[in-house]
Amino acid sequence: MKEVEFPYGKTKMHHKFEDEALAGILTSSIEAYSPSFSGKDLVEMAMENPIATPKLCALAKDKKKVVIIASDHTRPVPSKIIMPVLLREIRKGNPDADITILIATGCHRGTTKEELIGKFGEEIVENEKIYIHDCDEREKLVNIGTLPSGGACEINTIAYDADLLIAEGFIEPHFFAGFSGGRKSVLPGVAGRTTVLANHCAEFIHNENARTGILENNPIHKDMLWAAKTAKLAFIVNVVLNAEKEVIYAVAGDPEKAHEKGVEFLSSLCGVQAQLADVVISTNGGYPLDQNVYQAVKGMTAAEATVKKGGVIIMLAASNDGIGGDHFYHQLADEADIYKTMDIFLKRGRRETVPDQWQTQILLRILMHASVIYISEMPDEQVEKMHMIPAHSIEEAIEKAKALLRKDKIKITAIPDGVSVMVR
Repeated sequence: MKEVEFPYGKTKMHHKFEDEALAGILTSSIEAYSPSFSGKDLVEMAMENPIATPKLCALAKDKKKVVIIASDHTRPVPSKIIMPVLLREIRKGNPDADITILIATGCHRGTTKEELIGKFGEEIVENEKIYIHDCDEREKLVNIGTLPSGGACEINTIAYDADLLIAEGFIEPHFFAGFSGGRKSVLPGVAGRTTVLANHCAEFIHNENARTGILENNPIHKDMLWAAKTAKLAFIVNVVLNAEKEVIYAVAGDPEKAHEKGVEFLSSLCGVQAQLADVVISTNGGYPLDQNVYQAVKGMTAAEATVKKGGVIIMLAASNDGIGGDHFYHQLADEADIYKTMDIFLKRGRRETVPDQWQTQILLRILMHASVIYISEMPDEQVEKMHMIPAHSIEEAIEKAKALLRKDKIKITAIPDGVSVMVR
């Protein structure tokens, strides 16, 4: 017997597998990596040794308007560690700097004050200027040019007007941008909705290079990089986290070169070999990444890469915050034929993308490959309307998988954290 622990919301689910039933456990080597320094020390060291830029305090000299792009409530970026160091270094170089923390919501809902306090701590929330980006707030958007894809690049005016633009973030495998972090703080982080839609078009999502762990010839990455450079993003601090959301690595400096170094480190640890199986169990790494169904699609793509055609994916995502988008829900729930919906998407041009289409498109691709049993706190009828099968425990899900496959004995691959691995 082998017991496996799966993150679920702010808790864990456990299951004991019979040895003969377990095809493999796919985990990142990140969990075996033990840094020699604390997370705070790693951030401090990265800041002291920036890649291809002067130190932040030097960059901040004579800069009046300084803007720090920070991630929103859906990302586990350890801002309580990073933000105080950024603020200190900026004020070290320019005590009179006018600093704004700009929350990169992309097309997500706005972050609440309670979530801000949980992210930064009460002192920063009460004493610093914080603005929450809204992709539909037209008066706060400015066109900075045309993306390589042909779409208009609109970003938040607060970022555009900055004398010095900085970003915090974290690097993990990303299911269509290749990796998170770096340039993603600008696009989609502080971009207008029309810009995000152009970048996330059906053609690009369908591109074979728009996949986990791929940057080269990835059209989505190309757009994002162009946006960050044109917006004059000057300095980043990005971290790599383990399953406990602890910092194990940090980079700082040039947005492209520092990000590349972080990607190189991560890639050396998180690549895993596919173990084909009838059933694959995956997660979104627990809270905060599994707050809704929308985000949970990411963890499903890891399972997609290693489940047999016609098999079953069991996805664990608490989804306490619900679906994650009305457009996403209705694109799935309002049409019984998933193939018809996919065909509609693929016929749309780059400038015809509708909100949440990309996430729906990827989930449809997964559903065309395998059935999905969804373990969550969601109402069963909502899960069913989204073409998935509801369950509330791993044991129940496995029994449902056996019924679907019409097998008493099945091979199962376990992926305790689907967003931390690159399945090859």
